[in-house]
Amino acid sequence: MSRVSEAGVLVPELIVRRRPPWAGLWAFARRHPLGAAGGLIVLAMALLAILAPWAAPREPLAMSLSERLTPPGTKFLLGSDNYGRDVLSRIIWGAQISLYVGLLSVVMGTTVGAFLGLISGFWGGTLDTLVQRFMDVLMTFPMLVLALCIMAVLGTSLNNVVIAIAVTQVPRTARVLRSSALAVARTEYVSAARAIGCRDWRILFLHVLPNCLAPFIILGTAGLGWAIVVEASLSFLGMGVPPPAPSWGGMLSGMGREYAATAPWLAVFPGVALSLAVFGFNLLGDAIRDAWDPRLRGS
Repeated sequence: MSRVSEAGVLVPELIVRRRPPWAGLWAFARRHPLGAAGGLIVLAMALLAILAPWAAPREPLAMSLSERLTPPGTKFLLGSDNYGRDVLSRIIWGAQISLYVGLLSVVMGTTVGAFLGLISGFWGGTLDTLVQRFMDVLMTFPMLVLALCIMAVLGTSLNNVVIAIAVTQVPRTARVLRSSALAVARTEYVSAARAIGCRDWRILFLHVLPNCLAPFIILGTAGLGWAIVVEASLSFLGMGVPPPAPSWGGMLSGMGREYAATAPWLAVFPGVALSLAVFGFNLLGDAIRDAWDPRLRGS
């Protein structure tokens, strides 16, 4: 297309075709079909958690002792537990706890770890030594053992589970973001910003941080599945979300373990829900890693 200017000159116009918002998602799904499948699993889990008051056929805490340990059938699609509570409803409501713990703990842990890693790699010196030695101390403990120690000090509650899992996310994120900050801090545009008199905090947040977002996002998505596993493990060991909250790990540890022989559905269905959630987050995290890493885009 062209237009005529005020001086009578024919001026060509640049035609910009806007891509629809779903075009990027469709391209991602074609390049990473397994990641798209993981995203669908995560989306279904999120929708079930949001729509739990309407999607669950019964109240998760409603008991009916006359219908206890009912096998899966038309009345209870996934059976009932030893208190007559609907297993399907408890699994649906348990998705809320898993998503709440997973998302909040990962956001908190990766944000704190990223901040510590950025300032450690950017400024270096004594600050870098102190931060990294503290990360070494945290990394000497296995993640689950560290979470158990924190829960033993803080006590069992939903928010304490979030804090415990968030602390386990800090060391790995700090290490990865430190290495990224070290590489970015030595680039020419950072040296040019220093040469024109930019303050360190301005360089850190406007030049270093945007170029370290890829590992931050990758660590966040990959850590969601692990956070859900840790929450279930803490509940399984009796240090997680206190009953009668419908936690997947609590369902596995209590009635699922006690009635494994006589009522196997009490352990099978929460285990399947937990496995699907972790599988979906891992598939999505791997696909995002491949999409953001330039070394893997052609593979």
